[in-house]
Amino acid sequence: MSVRTVLGVLALAFALYQGARGILWTRTMPAVPWLLVGAIVFFVVVVAVCIFAIPRAGLRDPAKREPMPVWAAVLAVLATLLLPSATGVAMFGGQDPTATYSTWYIGGLGALMVVVMVRRRPWSAWIGTALLTGGAMVWYGPLSALGQGLVGSIVWVGVAHLLVFLIDRAERDAEQLAELQAVTSSWEAAQEGRERERRVQLQRALAVGGPVLKRVIAMHGVLTDDERHEAAMAEARLRDELRGPGLLDDAVRDAIDAARRRGAQVSVFDEGGLEGVGDEELKTIRAQLADVLRDAESHRIIIRTSPDDRIAVTVVGRLVLDETDEDGVDLWVEIPHPGR
Repeated sequence: MSVRTVLGVLALAFALYQGARGILWTRTMPAVPWLLVGAIVFFVVVVAVCIFAIPRAGLRDPAKREPMPVWAAVLAVLATLLLPSATGVAMFGGQDPTATYSTWYIGGLGALMVVVMVRRRPWSAWIGTALLTGGAMVWYGPLSALGQGLVGSIVWVGVAHLLVFLIDRAERDAEQLAELQAVTSSWEAAQEGRERERRVQLQRALAVGGPVLKRVIAMHGVLTDDERHEAAMAEARLRDELRGPGLLDDAVRDAIDAARRRGAQVSVFDEGGLEGVGDEELKTIRAQLADVLRDAESHRIIIRTSPDDRIAVTVVGRLVLDETDEDGVDLWVEIPHPGR
């Protein structure tokens, strides 16, 4: 059983206790017993409806604290309008109009208005409390009604309103705290991801440039032509890792390295066109990029991410036409985002 069901059963049991007080005719009989019994039965039915009535939204999402149905709230207000008069008529002519069984509805309707308040219908609860106050004072007089428990009923409703307000505010604070914790966790995860990426880039830079630097230091800068060429290749690889890490994998690195070894100038620029792209899409993009680079014969190759929503990467290749360094475009490939 859920907590809501347990609390509902307890509230119904309390309502039955209040109703039972109306049929304990210990000293005098009511003038119209059947009317009093009917009023008590109607009260118990209204309490059960107000406790267990579920709005349509609640059926869709039981976890949400939806207000009770409007028709149930109207029924509760109607009960506070009818029951004082029904009880007063039933007790008319009795020798003891302020006996416990004649004032049962003051506590009973007070408990009903607490249920209405807890079910998130504060206006209905206060309207019903006002009707209860007016009805009790009409039949018993202001002072007598206040002395028969009317003050307690009003206080119950006020305390219920305060508790509902505090609980709702606590729930809002808890939701805001949960949102802040989620944002904080996301930020920490992003920071950890960046740190891991920086560590990987640092390790790769050390792997690429470390041997060359050691050789330069060992030889005091006096290198052979082949060693100078390898140093230039290492520098280019480091530049690629800094400028376009999102475009690189082992296949792309090998293709770029092969293009440079045949004499091509290759430039890589990752200008932010691949944010939010999934791992599988990146694999597809990089595989196509590697294929393009393997087939390229250009002297100058520029690889650049695209800000276009449909195009992921643009590859431009140029051929040197003459000794004046004039060139012409011989390669233009646009690699689309997969599935777009």
